[in-house]
Amino acid sequence: MQAELAILTAEEQAQVHQRTLKVLAEHGMRVDTEEGRRVLAAAGARVDDASRMVRFPPTLVEESIRLAPKRFTLGGRRDDFSFPLNAGQFTLLADGGATTLLDRHTGERRAPTRGDWLEATTVLDALDDVGLFWSLCEHPDAFAGDAGLITYLSDVFATFGRHVQESFGDPAQAPLVLEVLDIVFGKDEVRRRHPVSFLITPTSPLIIEADYTGTWLAMRGWDIPVAVMPMPLMGATAPGSRLGTVLAANCETIGTLCLVQAAAPGTPFIYAPVLATMDPRTGRYAAGAIEQAALSLAAIAMARFYGLPVEASGSSTDAFEPGPQAAYEKASIGAMVTLGWPDVLVGPGLLGGAIMLSFEQLIIDVEAFRLARQAHAGVPVRDDLWLDDVLTRVGPGGSFLGEPSTRRNIRRGEWLLRDFGNRDSFEAWQAAGALSTVEEARARVEQILATHRPPGLDEDTARALHELERRAAPG
Repeated sequence: MQAELAILTAEEQAQVHQRTLKVLAEHGMRVDTEEGRRVLAAAGARVDDASRMVRFPPTLVEESIRLAPKRFTLGGRRDDFSFPLNAGQFTLLADGGATTLLDRHTGERRAPTRGDWLEATTVLDALDDVGLFWSLCEHPDAFAGDAGLITYLSDVFATFGRHVQESFGDPAQAPLVLEVLDIVFGKDEVRRRHPVSFLITPTSPLIIEADYTGTWLAMRGWDIPVAVMPMPLMGATAPGSRLGTVLAANCETIGTLCLVQAAAPGTPFIYAPVLATMDPRTGRYAAGAIEQAALSLAAIAMARFYGLPVEASGSSTDAFEPGPQAAYEKASIGAMVTLGWPDVLVGPGLLGGAIMLSFEQLIIDVEAFRLARQAHAGVPVRDDLWLDDVLTRVGPGGSFLGEPSTRRNIRRGEWLLRDFGNRDSFEAWQAAGALSTVEEARARVEQILATHRPPGLDEDTARALHELERRAAPG
C-alpha cells in the first residue's frame, strides 16, 4: 500500500494525447534548425522552410513514441553508480544555473566564484540522494570560449561521480565536448553506460530552438540520452489554464521527441517538462505557486501514459533566504510531486525563483525529500509485517521495545533513520548548542567539505584534458 498522488485519469490522459496529435498535425511547431527540418521532412513531416513551421502527421508521432526506449540505465564516473529508469526507483537532480550565491559566512548575496562552484559540487557528490548533476550555480569558465569549456568539464568530471546532465548552446563546440567525453570515458563506454545525458529546452510556445538542438544534432552517434525540458508558464508562454499548460508542454515535448527519433532512431529519451505559472498580479514567474505541484503531477501522468521515463520538477520557492516561506513552499510542492513518483525529481538547493544558491537550503531540501520519499512507501503489506503473533504473545499492557521484530524492522526501513534536525528533549537541544535548522545545515556543509573527497581524475586523463585545454586556448 504505497501512498501515491495521481492527476489525470486514463481517459483524460488519452484526451491530452489526442489533442496533442491535432495541434502537431494541424498547426505544428517552429523548428529553427535547418538540419532539424531536414530530418523531419525525411521522416514524413510537412515542412515549410520559409516559415520554419513543421507539421507532424499522427503516424510520425506514434512511430516516434514507439522508437523511444522505455527502459535504460544512467551511469556515471563511479563504477558502482547505475540508475535504472522506469524501474520504480527515485533520485534527485539538484536545481541548477543559479546566477547568485547566498554566502553562508557573511549572508551577502554575490556572484559565485569557481571556488564556490567546486564546493557546491563537492557537497552534491557527498549526498547519495542526489543521483544526477546539474550545475547548481554558474561556473565562471563555462562560457569563456573553448578552453573555458574544457576547464568546466574537467571540473565536473573530477568533482561529481554520478550521472551528469548538461547542455551546450554552441553547435561549433560539439566536437570539443565529444573529445572530452572520449578522454574521460571512451566512446564505447559513453554508449554502453550512459554517464552523460543532454538537455534540450524547447522555447514556449511551440518552438524547437536552434542552439541546444543544433548542438545535440552535432553529437549524434554516441547514444547520449536526451531529456526534453520545455518550460511553459501558465498565462504567459502557455495558455491561461492548468489543462492548457499541460497540453502545451506535451506538444512541445512530443514534437521534440519526433525530431530526436527522426535524427537518431532509438535514442534514449526522458520526458522532462517544467510546467509553471506566473503571478497574476505581476506576470513574474511564481516559483512557489502550489499550482506547480499539480502541473508536475500531470506531466508525470503523461510520461507514464507514453511509457517514458520522467524527470519532474518541484521544490521551488520565491523566498530569498532559508526560512518559513522557503520551508512551506518547497516542502508542500516537493512532497506532492514526490508522491507522484517520477524517476528523477529536480529540486534541491536554490532560492528566489531558482536564481540564488544556498548551501544550507540544499541540505534542508534533501532532508525534506527523504521525508517525502518515506511517505511514498506508505504501509508495506507482507506476511512478515503483520506481527499478529507478536501482538498476541506480548499481550495487554506489554512493550514491544525489546522484540526482535522491532529491531529487525528498524534496520529494514519501517522507520526513516534521520541524522538531521532535532528529535531530543529541550534540555538536550540546549546542551548541544541550541542550533537553528539553518545553523545545523551550515555545520553539515562544513563537515562535508572537511571530510568528503570527490572522485578526481587519474594522471593520464588529467594530462590529456590539460593538453586539450592548452590547444584550445586562444593564441
